[in-house]
Amino acid sequence: MEVANVKTENLLEQILSSENLNEAYLQVKRNKGAEGVDGMKVDELKEHLRTNGENIKEQIRERRYHPEPVRRVEIPKPDGGVRNLGVPTVTDRFIQQAIAQVLTPIYEEQFHDNSYGFRPKRCAEMAIIKSLEVMNDGNTWVVDIDLEKFFDNVNHDKLMNLIARTIKDGDAISIIRRFLVSGVMIDDEYKETIIGTPQGGNLSPLLSNIMLNELDKELEGRGLSFVRYADDCIILLKSEKAANRVMSSITKFIEEKLGLKVNVSKSKVDRPNGIKYLGFGFYWDTFSHQFKAKPHQKSVEKLKEKLKRLTSRSWGVSTAYRMVKLKQLIIGWVNYFKIGSMKKMCTELDAHIRFRLRMCIWKQWKKVKTKYKNLMLLGIPKQKAWEWANSRKGYARIGSSWILHRAITNERLKKFGLVLLLDQYQLVHI
Repeated sequence: MEVANVKTENLLEQILSSENLNEAYLQVKRNKGAEGVDGMKVDELKEHLRTNGENIKEQIRERRYHPEPVRRVEIPKPDGGVRNLGVPTVTDRFIQQAIAQVLTPIYEEQFHDNSYGFRPKRCAEMAIIKSLEVMNDGNTWVVDIDLEKFFDNVNHDKLMNLIARTIKDGDAISIIRRFLVSGVMIDDEYKETIIGTPQGGNLSPLLSNIMLNELDKELEGRGLSFVRYADDCIILLKSEKAANRVMSSITKFIEEKLGLKVNVSKSKVDRPNGIKYLGFGFYWDTFSHQFKAKPHQKSVEKLKEKLKRLTSRSWGVSTAYRMVKLKQLIIGWVNYFKIGSMKKMCTELDAHIRFRLRMCIWKQWKKVKTKYKNLMLLGIPKQKAWEWANSRKGYARIGSSWILHRAITNERLKKFGLVLLLDQYQLVHI
């Protein structure tokens, strides 16, 4: 369907306007990122555009511009698989960004209110708030649909037909298709891309929403409550029977109408407390008589693994540097999950972090003389300091001992730069 009152012809000149290209350059510069197959770095883009910018624009206008293949990067997934990212060249990122800036306002008019991923002024937190709202309205059965390698399986013809419904500029459509078929380099070997939109490009998030907006419209047309964040979609219903029926019919729609694949082994119908959505779990709060969110146990386990690496005794870095890396991790993690209930979890993890840090500091002191001297400086009586400095107990027993708790107090760890999960949570929790 076309959007009323929005000009969708002659878009290429809007894309290639000086104002739009300048904003695209600034955005690519802000995003930084790795180099593509040509090895050009982001800080080299300005000089490259100064020399070649007009020629690039002319090539695009004349449909002679050919994007470079993306560079394949494989990111390990928790389940043992890999997520394929495609890193475009810096120049191609710049052009994709320019296209996305012009197309995004047009498509924002079409996108559904319950779609939260890769959209201006929307985030995962808003998706979780909406999920809770729908659950607490009596929709206590969840259809959790897992799209199998969504970005790798997008059908180009279906996607381009959807784009052509709105975009009437053939030149703009042409350059978008060229990005889709630009290919991929895998270990110096070129491979054609006959399907998929590489995850990692500046244009891919918008293209994914254009495709999955068809799913949103189908769900809305059926009067179903749903929440979607990119390719993560849950549908919420009032009965198990209705949920199973929707699982079957929507799977058929996704595979037959959109040409995508549903991962049957990972898709399921369950109660809210049986699903993981955007890293969150859900539980029934008996006090308030409503569903609430919290970090899913798998998300907590991933955090513990990262904390374990940052507080490893074998990591030979200074205490100050260790504290900086811990601070970055803790602030980022808590800010993402701040809507969830996790006071008890934060308290327990903080105690574990302090325990591991005390072991790290004890190891850094190494020699008996250093241990003795530092224990004395930290207020331990001379005799006890000498006794513990010569102790042959293991790191775990020393780390949990009263002597280190008294010498390296919680307050001293804070002075060293430790940011606590609980403090950050209480600061930002909403």
